[in-house]
Amino acid sequence: MTAPAPTDQLKAETAAETTTRHAVVLAGGLTHEREVSLRSGSRIAGALRRNGIDVTVRDADAELVPWLLAHRPDAAVIALHGGRGENGAVQAVLEMAGVPHVGTASHDCRLAWDKATAKNLLRRQGFTTPEWLTLSHSTFRDLGAAGIIDLLVASLGLPLMLKPYQGGSALGANVVREPDELPAALVSSFAYGDVLLVERFVTGTEIALSVIDDPAGNPVALPAVEISFPADVFDYEARYTAGVTTYYAPARLDPEVAAAAGELAVAAHRTLGLRDVSRTDAIIDADGTVQFLEVNVSPGLTETSLLPMAVEAAGDDLGAVYSRLLDDAAARGPLLR
Repeated sequence: MTAPAPTDQLKAETAAETTTRHAVVLAGGLTHEREVSLRSGSRIAGALRRNGIDVTVRDADAELVPWLLAHRPDAAVIALHGGRGENGAVQAVLEMAGVPHVGTASHDCRLAWDKATAKNLLRRQGFTTPEWLTLSHSTFRDLGAAGIIDLLVASLGLPLMLKPYQGGSALGANVVREPDELPAALVSSFAYGDVLLVERFVTGTEIALSVIDDPAGNPVALPAVEISFPADVFDYEARYTAGVTTYYAPARLDPEVAAAAGELAVAAHRTLGLRDVSRTDAIIDADGTVQFLEVNVSPGLTETSLLPMAVEAAGDDLGAVYSRLLDDAAARGPLLR
């Protein structure tokens, strides 16, 4: 005899048993990207609530740890950008407090946060990335800026891209096309960090490559998002000011290039030990080669952010995706490894 179909009430009870009941969204923080983080936190909190999750939004401040210990949320979503949100510090605090979190484990965040390390590891895997050097502020001070500037131009050529080797939202990023532009660009970039990544500037089509782990933990590349912006750099204003940048989701790529882009994104996710969600930034040069730029373990979730566009292009819902990731995080627990 065929069993009767479950009632709507039974379905709701079954869903409740497998759904994270209380999630904390961490947003804000004391970084240059605070305002963007607050916008990301507000958007993902709303999306989760629409999917039946009880959400509390908390800042990353001195009251966070006592609150975590007192309320014991089922899992956390980290919507912090830059600094603590991406370098593993907040992830480590959550793990010590026994709160599972969506995203990469604390130990592995550093590999992605350090742009030079990420580039080197992906190059060792056979992927292409613009040639680069890392230089500290003290090197210019101790050895003389003029001589090092001459060496930079001779070694990497022009134009050059300067950016902090740790950081996000293109803060401190500058393109240098002439040697006499380098001193001012260095001053501007060093305002955001003591060590710079200086890489050969590549002209081409910039794309964002989001990856979401499936329920079995396998990384799946979402459709690439193509970014068309008016300036040399996809800078802070172009990223977060509505109407400045045009996005194509999915990107207007030949199938072979789209496949190569997806392969790069999945490789970056695996090679750097990332978990749940990541976004790789890349550029397609004039020869059609997909070049790795950097990877982000806490992608933006604002109305102009790239991960939500990729989720929508894949035919999915941001709140549903993160609800499932929250359930996965709660199921695996606060692993320290």
